[in-house]
Amino acid sequence: MARYALNLPIELKKEAEEFAAQQGISLNQFIMWSVSEKVSSLRQSLDDPNFPNITYRKGASGWVTPVIRGTGIRVQTIAKHLSSGMKAEQIAADYDLAFHKIKEAQAFYHANKKEIDHAIQSEEDIEENLD
Repeated sequence: MARYALNLPIELKKEAEEFAAQQGISLNQFIMWSVSEKVSSLRQSLDDPNFPNITYRKGASGWVTPVIRGTGIRVQTIAKHLSSGMKAEQIAADYDLAFHKIKEAQAFYHANKKEIDHAIQSEEDIEENLD
């Protein structure tokens, strides 16, 4: 195991000590656990650095779907609007989003067309079965 001297702001150290005490572990164990969780999360991240305004969100069904960062608006929703003939400017206005975010969602769709088209088709199949 490697040693690493760590400087923490006083307030952050105090909070970490309190959480560690609640867990019944040492501060060292708590910091190791926290760093391990963060590294694991980053390792599993699906985010594509080429599309900084797109992230993934897990829905109630457990399925992970791409959304415009900071919103719950799915890329597939934007793709459906565009395929129906709506202009990107109108979508941006309707959702109160910056135009470049709509264009990035469109580019993300084109880069991941097969998966997103499959999600759209699956959703349409479910809606058909409900009717």
